[in-house]
Amino acid sequence: MDVPRISASSYSNTAPLVWSFLYGSNHGKVELILDNAPARSAELLAAGRVDAALVPVIAYQFIEGVKLIPDVCVGAREKVRSVCLVTRGCELRKVRSVSLDTSSKTSVALTKIVFREFMATEPEWNPEEPNIEEMLANSDAALIIGDPALRLSLGIPGLRTFDLAELWRYYTGLGFVFAMWMTRNDSSPVNFAAARDEGLRHIDEIASNYLPQIGLSSEEMSVYLTQNISFTIDSTMQKGLEMYFSLAKKHGLCEQDRKLDYVT
Repeated sequence: MDVPRISASSYSNTAPLVWSFLYGSNHGKVELILDNAPARSAELLAAGRVDAALVPVIAYQFIEGVKLIPDVCVGAREKVRSVCLVTRGCELRKVRSVSLDTSSKTSVALTKIVFREFMATEPEWNPEEPNIEEMLANSDAALIIGDPALRLSLGIPGLRTFDLAELWRYYTGLGFVFAMWMTRNDSSPVNFAAARDEGLRHIDEIASNYLPQIGLSSEEMSVYLTQNISFTIDSTMQKGLEMYFSLAKKHGLCEQDRKLDYVT
């Protein structure tokens, strides 16, 4: 029997979902491909090079025949901290141009929804590599995701951060799902819920592993992974996902609004 191939990003907020495959009971039972960019996992899944991938949720509307693996996600009920818009102090309503970190198409689409749907504005969009200084040199605001955004959440003099999950919650009252495991198979090749649960039992160990590269304390990192990030989907996040897809179609960010189709 072939070993399943799966893919995920290497950000700290995915670590509890992949810990089991790297160090736990699923070690050696799958081939895991890690990449800094969540969008890369979507490309591998679309090309049929992996059996399942943890991908930005907007990919669900673009990859033919893909199905969602239920319950397991990277999301936030209120504040995510690792997906944010950054300015040099100005309000978002005054922003006329935005540099976009295109590593996650879900966050790019969410940014455009925030401006178009909730603020009724259309800034100039500038896709760029995630370098905050260069991005803000070219635009009024910058979209930063993942661990670089988490470092910015600690606060840097002269910069102002706007948490995208917090903005979504403010305008909709709902939680947000950023990424989910997806597959093009009829059934899940792995028990991802059990793998998640195993990873969550090792949060302290995971938090310690990321301290040198992010700069948060072990306690702050644990809070981020247990209170900011949600690895399960509640009813507000489910409704938020459905609204997100509806608004993405409304604003021309995807051609269809597929109903949620889960593996059995």
